Amino acid sequence: MSAADVSALVIALREGVEMTLIVGIVLAYLTRIGARRAHRFVWAGVGAAAIVSLAFLGVLNALNAEFKGTTEKIYEGATLLLAAAFLTWMILWMLERSRYLKTELQRGVQEALAAGGAVWGLFLLAFFTVAREGVETALLLFAAPGEGKLFGAVVGFAIAIGIGVLIYVYGRRLDLATFFRVTGIMLIVFAAGLVTHGVHEFVEAGLAGGPTLFDLGQVLPDSDGVGAVLRTLIGYSADPTLLEGASWGGYFVLAWALAKARVFARRLVPTTEVRPAQ
Repeated sequence: MSAADVSALVIALREGVEMTLIVGIVLAYLTRIGARRAHRFVWAGVGAAAIVSLAFLGVLNALNAEFKGTTEKIYEGATLLLAAAFLTWMILWMLERSRYLKTELQRGVQEALAAGGAVWGLFLLAFFTVAREGVETALLLFAAPGEGKLFGAVVGFAIAIGIGVLIYVYGRRLDLATFFRVTGIMLIVFAAGLVTHGVHEFVEAGLAGGPTLFDLGQVLPDSDGVGAVLRTLIGYSADPTLLEGASWGGYFVLAWALAKARVFARRLVPTTEVRPAQ
């Protein structure tokens, strides 16, 4: 498995678990209240969201093919920074809202059923919640360094589906809090790498510069082997500029501080549980 496949696997696994978690909660709740026949509307929403996500990935690749030279560097740099921003938002959102995710989804199902438009209500609930994660996944897979990420993405999604089945069947026994906490830390490091890669593209485009911090090209090159894996996962560069190093460290410190603040704030607020409709 290549370095690009490893990064794609991590992205697909983390994002895939979130998507399967959302779908699993909705399906389990519908089963719990005796509305199994409504499952097909949820799956229809999931299918539509998958199509939109794949189309978004296609648009990103099509646009990238249109740019050459300096313009291509600027486009890739902007996309990398945008991906880091989306990833950071997702990490912070999950830290704050994961505690209430089940309650909010159950409430959404109840509202859809109570409104009398269960078909479209459940379809839209599944579509918008899954499409949000799917578009983020497409953006991250596109922005992740390297070529040929399909295999890693497929493996990551396959594992995520397996975890989703476990969540659906044995949800109460799985420590999701630990899973999202550990993967959240991993993704903060990964996002720091995206920021560094984005800054590097701007440096190559001539929009930024600065002195080189060090040069390990002869010892640990970032084009193959261990160096290539580190480049993909954490943004390692064999010869980073001062600006690239500062951007990695600055982002990591800021994201870590925001994450810790979200965790602290979450602990101050009690959770609530939605009772099934009678």
